Amino acid sequence: MSAIFTDSLHLAGRRLRAVLRQPMYVAFTLVTPIIWLFLFGQLFKGITALPGFPAGSYVAFLTPGIVIMTTIFSNGWAGMSYVTDMERGVMDRLLVSPARRVSLIAGDLANQAIVTLVQSLIILGLGVLGGARFPGGLPAALALLLAAVLIGSVFAAFSIAMALLLRREESIIAVVNFLGLPLSFLSTTLMPSGLMPVWIRHVSRFNPITWGVTVGREMLHSHVAWGTVGLNLFYLALLAAALVALCSLSFRSYQRTA
Repeated sequence: MSAIFTDSLHLAGRRLRAVLRQPMYVAFTLVTPIIWLFLFGQLFKGITALPGFPAGSYVAFLTPGIVIMTTIFSNGWAGMSYVTDMERGVMDRLLVSPARRVSLIAGDLANQAIVTLVQSLIILGLGVLGGARFPGGLPAALALLLAAVLIGSVFAAFSIAMALLLRREESIIAVVNFLGLPLSFLSTTLMPSGLMPVWIRHVSRFNPITWGVTVGREMLHSHVAWGTVGLNLFYLALLAAALVALCSLSFRSYQRTA
């Protein structure tokens, strides 16, 4: 167990150093959420006057959704580094090394979790600067960060699995874009469920993005519904475990056909 932990830590550090060498990449990953948060926050702020809208500030309502939305796209590119490693022969050397496959997966997910936490904290800070207030306080904010890490693990593991199966950057980009935006619009990221068309409302109930956003939206209430928070975190944890298992199976497929 200690060897797995040590290998995972080493591999996470390798990925993190690669991210830190690209400060412009880190900066540009925050440009889109800033646009969503402030441009859309201003453009649609009038909908808070609609009957049934649950918050007085659209920026406050939008902030948890942007945290989750940024997480899925940021983690959705996790497989790109795998394609690079495969093209350079690094992946083959890693797979014949003493490091176990679980260490490879855990190391990458740990790196993605660190990036997710930093991005999420920055977006929450921007939301506060934009006038958002969160009566749920620190415990509810920590629940949102946990939800972001879990849903980030879902999309990172899926992206890695696709990289190992498809082995082309263009294919990963196509899959992530094909899933990311439709899932975001079929969730409660931008609109409360009560104001959605009935069919989208039903679809959103089974959307993991909605599960994460639902956890985050509890920050808007002074009395947090911890039962709802716990249930949605449980759903996300189960889905993350399933995608990590898929990722492990994809390693086997890669080794058989490499």
